[in-house]
Amino acid sequence: MESNNITLQVQQLCEMIHLLSSSMDDYLYVYDFQNDFYYISPSAVSRFRLPNNSFYDVMHVHEQFVYPEDYSLLKREIHELRTGNRYTHNMMYRWLSRDRTPVWINCRSNIIRENGQAVYMTGCISEINSQRKTENSKIIPGTSGFHSYLRNITPFLSRGAFLRFGIDGLKSINAHHGIEYGNLILQKTTEYISANLLPGQQLYHILGDEYMVTDHQSESAQTSIQLYRQVSHNIEEFIIANNYEAMFTISCGIILCKDIDDFSYSDVMKLTEFSLNEAKRRGKNQYYLFEKEDYEKFLRKNALTQQLRQSISNHFEGFEAYFQPLVHSNTQKIYGAETLMRFYSDSFGTVSPTEFIPILEETGLIIPAGRWILNQSAAACKKFQQYIPDFKISVNLSHVQVLKSRIGNDVINAVKEYDITPESIIIELTESGLLETDSHLNQMWSQLKKEGISLALDDFGTGYSNFAYLASLHPDTIKIDRGFTVRALHNEYEYQLLSLFSSMAHELKLSVCIEGVETSEELLSVCELSPDYIQGYFFGQPCGFDTFMDTYIKNHSAGGA
Repeated sequence: MESNNITLQVQQLCEMIHLLSSSMDDYLYVYDFQNDFYYISPSAVSRFRLPNNSFYDVMHVHEQFVYPEDYSLLKREIHELRTGNRYTHNMMYRWLSRDRTPVWINCRSNIIRENGQAVYMTGCISEINSQRKTENSKIIPGTSGFHSYLRNITPFLSRGAFLRFGIDGLKSINAHHGIEYGNLILQKTTEYISANLLPGQQLYHILGDEYMVTDHQSESAQTSIQLYRQVSHNIEEFIIANNYEAMFTISCGIILCKDIDDFSYSDVMKLTEFSLNEAKRRGKNQYYLFEKEDYEKFLRKNALTQQLRQSISNHFEGFEAYFQPLVHSNTQKIYGAETLMRFYSDSFGTVSPTEFIPILEETGLIIPAGRWILNQSAAACKKFQQYIPDFKISVNLSHVQVLKSRIGNDVINAVKEYDITPESIIIELTESGLLETDSHLNQMWSQLKKEGISLALDDFGTGYSNFAYLASLHPDTIKIDRGFTVRALHNEYEYQLLSLFSSMAHELKLSVCIEGVETSEELLSVCELSPDYIQGYFFGQPCGFDTFMDTYIKNHSAGGA
């Protein structure tokens, strides 16, 4: 496109705007980026503090009639339109009327590009909540309107609530039914929320598929909950009326004003986002009422996640390998150890594995951390074997490692690097993590089996047990979970079931390790089941390398238990 043609097109647009202006309540405009030129319907001059309906040096002139607190938002928006790849503009903010009164407007336009460069934008400006004929367009204030609202409310509110609605499944609808149908969903959602608002409640469209309702009159959460239920019911009726053409639901995060300490824009947005995300995390199509305890756990999890990242980056500072003895059931002599990961930081103290291991798995940090614990295990095994030559080390693998890393290669490399035999390593896999890893697991296990590495199925009997794994994986050992052990020791039926498990495993030439033995009485009962190995606090709690070496390895070498 040549510059002369661009100028000609802009001139033609200006002429069309001039012709249409007298027959429209809204204001048409064109913004020529290349010449930094702006033209708007002449009627806008009598309504707003514009110097003229056409001018150059566009953003500088806009400072004269854009509400000061909204100017920086507009300037950033225009910069993103010019430098990014967006083709549409839809923004709600304020202009100043001739008497300097702020007037909410909705500015919508298309950006014309040539070879990736923004050439000009042309669109329409509508007033919001005015006497003009914009009510039929269902336009509601947006993010900047909500920002302004918060700046003007009472600093301390003891009544009312904020409700943050989010449409579940809109992206899928856009992908399968098109943007136009997605826009219909947005329109209907806006209508349903608006139709159910009570006096004193205000609706804002804050993001593409998210809405905020403010309510500073209600005494309890019931009013907010009822609003959510009514909107959800309206959506169900819409779906039925449209013959289930597209399925979507709505979730809502509710926070009472009495639970908010700071009514700043950033804090309210942060708390309501947490509440909405919590509703979605719990299954969607429901509401969640903010609880400070939940939010504190959320903040702790975020802070702990950051601490774990930093620790891993800083050469695994705070991580430590602990070892728990594994013994022969007949001699009660130590033959190996299970390696367990522990974590400590100055900020959090000693963190339970039940807290930090799931975080490592969710973030993928379990991959470097798992590789680290694997190498720690192999290195320790090499040192233990100086005293007990046939000592074995057992290492837990996460299903995330199986799915998202080449853990088979890592195991083989650790065996080679620390010069131990493949038979020295036992890989433990928890059944609860195997359900989605079949193809990856079979590939990894075939690789390790060829190298002579043993496999143990951990936590057998926890409720996830799948006998298909016994056939497909042919593990070497089944480890009976302590929960199952405790139940069996106090219930005859469970004891007989455990006895059958043990007999079945031995018939299949599998070894059985019973975990969780803590007392001499439990030991006597467990030994009647003829397990091959036993593990539990009766023989020793997990401890660091030096303590394990002094207490179990050197003691064993000297003739101790």
